Amino acid sequence: MSELRFDDVTVRYGAGRRTTTAVDGVSLVVPPGEIVGLVGESGSGKSTLARAAVGLAPVHGGQVLLDGEPVGGRRRTAGPSPVQLVFQDPASSLDPRMTVGESVAEAVPRERGRTSAAARASARAEVERLLTLVHLDPDRAGAYPGQLSGGQRQRVAIARALAARPSVVVADEITSALDVSIQGAVLNLVRELQRDLGLSILFISHDLAVVRYVATRVAVLHRGRIVERGETAQVLGDPRHDYTRSLLAAVPSPLTGPLTGGTIDSTRTTRRPT
Repeated sequence: MSELRFDDVTVRYGAGRRTTTAVDGVSLVVPPGEIVGLVGESGSGKSTLARAAVGLAPVHGGQVLLDGEPVGGRRRTAGPSPVQLVFQDPASSLDPRMTVGESVAEAVPRERGRTSAAARASARAEVERLLTLVHLDPDRAGAYPGQLSGGQRQRVAIARALAARPSVVVADEITSALDVSIQGAVLNLVRELQRDLGLSILFISHDLAVVRYVATRVAVLHRGRIVERGETAQVLGDPRHDYTRSLLAAVPSPLTGPLTGGTIDSTRTTRRPT
């Protein structure tokens, strides 16, 4: 288990008069083995913060730390980052010309000293394990992303992130493009992986019901700044900031609706293609 910490992080784009501050002095902690939710409207800076965590957005101030060390400056042998990002749209991370198995295997760390035949066998076994872990039939390893449903592609993207053996996963709006019934299955998978693997997860979403279901703590981002944070039940049940209240007021139905009720629990053991 590892701690991900944003220490007074600022991200800017552009230069001169065209400079835009997307993230403005954000400090946030994802404790070891916990799921922390980050909510806010479109354009609030959520995805920029996610990209900063994995080095895809320029950090102009502050630091992103993993267990107290700068993520970008950690001394390690060549290999995948210990912080992995799962995108909203799997098409952003899955090559349509590669099979599911090839995409996942590409992210598996290479083991030195093995013959090529042994390495291929090991990679196949790891792909099978990872696909099973995300509740996909290992036989789908030979399929291409375009042959899968949206929910299946998102499971593949999660498996690919897990192939890198990360300490922390940043999930950026990973259910927003899915049907509600499929969202439930993916959210149950996130909770299951956090529990079984001890992952630390930053779960980003604009959907308050989704965050309430998966996250133990939540932070509210508005115009690049965190305006409220705390335990999820407290923040969403008794918000202190006007912006948080406005987000709650915009929800068309109570947060105890279908995503926090029977739909999610009933899909926990569902193995239909999703």
